[in-house]
Amino acid sequence: MPTADRKLSTRENIALENAVHALRDGQVIACPTEAVWGLSCDPHNAAALTRLVRMKAREPAKGVIVVAASIAQLEPWLKGLPYALYAPLLASWPGPVTWLVPDNGTAHVLVRGDHACVALRVTDHPGMQALCQAFGGPLVSTSANRAGEPPAMSATEARAIFGAESGGELGAIVAGELGGRTRPSQIRDLASGRVLRA
Repeated sequence: MPTADRKLSTRENIALENAVHALRDGQVIACPTEAVWGLSCDPHNAAALTRLVRMKAREPAKGVIVVAASIAQLEPWLKGLPYALYAPLLASWPGPVTWLVPDNGTAHVLVRGDHACVALRVTDHPGMQALCQAFGGPLVSTSANRAGEPPAMSATEARAIFGAESGGELGAIVAGELGGRTRPSQIRDLASGRVLRA
C-alpha cells in the first residue's frame, strides 16, 4: 500500500485491483490499518457481512466500524444529520476518531448491531484511503482476529489465522505497512461527545 508521498507501483496497483475485485465479489480481505491488521468487506453486502462475522466468531449484536477515504464517501450515512453536528466530524477527520452517528436507515443490521448508531471514521491511513478510493466507497474495518484473540500485526499472522488467499477464508491480502499507532481509534458518541473508548 502507498505512503502519503508516493504513487502506487504497477505491482501495488494490480494488488489493489485484485482486492477491489474480491470486495465487489462479496469476499472479505485483510489489509493493514492504523494500528493493527484488519478485515474489510463491502458494508452493503449482506453475504460479505455474514461471512465476516462468521470468520471472526464475532457476536453480531456488537456491530462493526465503517471507514472511508473522505467525508464525501460517508454522505449517504450522514444524510439528515443536523448541520451543527458536522463540526466535530470536520474537526477530527481524517484521523483516529470513530464517531457513533445516529443511523438514518443506511446501515445493515450487521454493521449497526443492536445499536441505534453506526460507527464511522474517515481514515488517515494512506493504504486504507487508497483502498476505499479504488473501491469507490466506504468499507467495513475490523481487527483481523478471532473473537477474544489478539489481532494480527502482519500479513503473515493474518494468513496464519484465516488462511491464504487461495483455499482460505480471505479473498485477498493487501500488502502494506501499519500506520504506526499503538492503540485502536478513539470512539465517541456524536450526540453527547462522550468518549466510549479512549
